[in-house]
Amino acid sequence: MHDITSSSTRDCFAAATACITELVARVPDSGWDDPALGVWNVRDLVGHTGRALSTIEAYLDKEPTGDALDGPVAYFVATRALLADADAVARRGRIAGAALGEDPVAAITDLALRVTGLVDVTADGALVTSPVGVITLVDYLPTRTFELTVHGLDLARTLGVDPPPYVQPAVSASLELAGRLAGTLDHAPDLLLLITGRTGLREGISIV
Repeated sequence: MHDITSSSTRDCFAAATACITELVARVPDSGWDDPALGVWNVRDLVGHTGRALSTIEAYLDKEPTGDALDGPVAYFVATRALLADADAVARRGRIAGAALGEDPVAAITDLALRVTGLVDVTADGALVTSPVGVITLVDYLPTRTFELTVHGLDLARTLGVDPPPYVQPAVSASLELAGRLAGTLDHAPDLLLLITGRTGLREGISIV
């Protein structure tokens, strides 16, 4: 039985997964090539978002090797070098989008069901072996919730619809994680001013 913190972490992940699954089902048949985020079309964005689920499956299946990561903030800090190559990130999104095949809705639905089932039967302390180090499942899940939630909001905005209200706890958890991550950056003061409504700030500041 999970403790309160673990239960909340798992509930937020489940809500974020349900949100992206619901939103993907609302993409019209003619909408997969529509512009979505940056250089990505809708298919690319959905493919990239699906990686937030497929990595759980892939990384749980690996032999633990590498440095131990002390929580989700440490994980995101460690991935900054990987995310710095915007072209590589864009390319992975396009590849993942193409891999969804002729029925992207079914592909994402099946992936979500499979991965949530796996998470449900996997212990909090199970080791996830990522490209940047080893982290426990219960610490890896908030990073997946963050990805699913942020890109779920991206997709909702692209579709011109409101995100489902049940995703709000995942939004709150993602904001909390974003705040902790922002505090590790040199431009943390700019981010604090940004979220408190100040104007005239430099462009391009981000927590990731």
